[in-house]
Order: sequence, then C-alpha cells, then structure tokens
Amino acid sequence: MFGDPDELRARMKDMADQMQSSQEVAWADNAIKLAVEMTVASINRLNLQGNSDEQAMQVRDAIRVVFPEAVTLVREARQGLR
Repeated sequence: MFGDPDELRARMKDMADQMQSSQEVAWADNAIKLAVEMTVASINRLNLQGNSDEQAMQVRDAIRVVFPEAVTLVREARQGLR
C-alpha cells in the first residue's frame, strides 16, 4: 500500500528536514524584523531638542545604546541559519 518502508522513511525525514529549515528561516526573519522595529521605535520616541547638530548627537547616542542589541538579534538569527 505505501511501498518500500525505507523509501517512506527517507521521504518523511526529508519532509521533516524541510520543515525545520523553514522554521529556522522564519525565526531568523522574525529576529531581523524585531531588530529593525526596535531601532525604529527607539528613534521615534526621541524628544529631539536643540539645533540640528545637537539633535544628530541625540540620535547617535540612542543608536549607540540600541544598536548592539539589534546586532545581537541579527547575529543569532544568522547563526540559526547555519
């Protein structure tokens, strides 16, 4: 009815491997999306004051705090794809 049991087992393993690969890609996509959203949200919440140079410094300071966290998320996502 189902053919060769070894062939069925091999096909099931291939299907499971494909599903796991898809989950890893989805996790990586979500982590990268979160990193981008986190950075954008942080910058959007800034209450910039002063002239353009002072405002640029405020944005750089905020990115200096947020960026390492975003990089960590992206790095972990990329490692999950290996």
